[in-house]
Amino acid sequence: MLNISSRIDQLPNTPMFRRILMLTGIGWMFDAMDQGMVSGVMAAIGKDWALTAGQLGLLGSSAMLGMALGAAFSGMAADKWGRRTVIMWTLIIYGVGSGLSGFSINFPMLLILRFLTGFGLGGELPAASTLVSEFSPTKSRGRNVILLESFWAWGWIAAALVAYLLIPVYGWRVAFWVGALPALFAAYLRRAVPESPRYLESVGKFDEADALIRKMENQAGITAKQKDSPLNQQIHVNNERVSFLDFWSRKYIKNTILLWLIWFGINFGYYGFVLWTPTLLLGKGFTLVKSFEFTLIMCLAQLPGYFSAAYLVERVGRKMVLSVYFAGTAIAAWLFGHAGSINEVLLFGCLLYFFSLGAWGCVYAYTPEVYPTAARASGSGWAAAFGRLGAFVAPFIVPVVYKSYGTQLGYTYVFIMLTAVFAFVSVIVAIFGKETMGKSLEEISDDKIDSLENTGK
Repeated sequence: MLNISSRIDQLPNTPMFRRILMLTGIGWMFDAMDQGMVSGVMAAIGKDWALTAGQLGLLGSSAMLGMALGAAFSGMAADKWGRRTVIMWTLIIYGVGSGLSGFSINFPMLLILRFLTGFGLGGELPAASTLVSEFSPTKSRGRNVILLESFWAWGWIAAALVAYLLIPVYGWRVAFWVGALPALFAAYLRRAVPESPRYLESVGKFDEADALIRKMENQAGITAKQKDSPLNQQIHVNNERVSFLDFWSRKYIKNTILLWLIWFGINFGYYGFVLWTPTLLLGKGFTLVKSFEFTLIMCLAQLPGYFSAAYLVERVGRKMVLSVYFAGTAIAAWLFGHAGSINEVLLFGCLLYFFSLGAWGCVYAYTPEVYPTAARASGSGWAAAFGRLGAFVAPFIVPVVYKSYGTQLGYTYVFIMLTAVFAFVSVIVAIFGKETMGKSLEEISDDKIDSLENTGK
């Protein structure tokens, strides 16, 4: 007889799932808006408040520290109280923090509010990707999570428009207000998102899980003969609670180390360039408006990056996509750092956003796949939390390198450093990555997940 997880894996993407993906993605989009607008805000507020490079780095890092703590706590909370509860409350925390940031009267106040905003944002993303992964059938699981992550691109495009059209006219405060109200509305809409059936099954709520799956089966036209009664699914209740130390046990340690390296590398590299791109372009002689215009154009390249990764991840596998897209990001970072003309800045910048966001999407798809249900959100949350430490230190290191070599040469050396980080992650994935394409979540977790041998298909 089929249990809940097996029945999910036999489903197509039903109308219920598409609604879940859309409502979860809308919140994801406004999270991205906030992060995208910070790059514009850093350039604008630096002039308005006469902030030093170190203070601007601290502004970027305060949100990252909040994201790290938010990811760690929300992962554990999602495994204990459910994915749905966490993605609702973290979006509310983010919206409130973002709105209040626009009322900041001094630098310390803004730092605290950016920390609060980051706490909500960082807490939402691992829980949301876990929810979508657990609702997805095997054949489309990776693609669905990358499509969720693609809402990040729309958020950055919206943020770039705000930075380009509104910040030069109305100032930086409007950027926070524009992002806050829609995010709170998105949190209200998320009331319609149900809990993960896999999570419900793992905590013994079989009737609730069965009702959700039956509704999706009806939408898919699966007949009653193919269904199981909830009693037939009451096979095992997993009361296991995985602590932080458990992730360093023999069962999990190799996957944990790999994921933490991937997350640290992509956060350090990504936030090393996106938060500073407008400011670095200013240093090369472009105006603030022109740097925002370039950023907007480059943000458009994120969409084909996501969609190409979503297409390939179910055809060539997670390991191949991760390794190739990280390598592409490294090459693009090198070229962008050596760009000498406007056309080169735009072309190589678009390639940088194309490959880096495609890699991000695959990271979110891959992370929850290597842990069992009882540890999935916690494992994803701790990996994201460690990764945010990379995002935390990058805004400090980038200005140090930048100032050490001057505005022109410093720009190049910043991207040489980022090239090395992306190349390192690409090699690590190629050597130690594990292929999860075509396997159910339960099959992966039963498949000696502590082995990181090259088992790609």
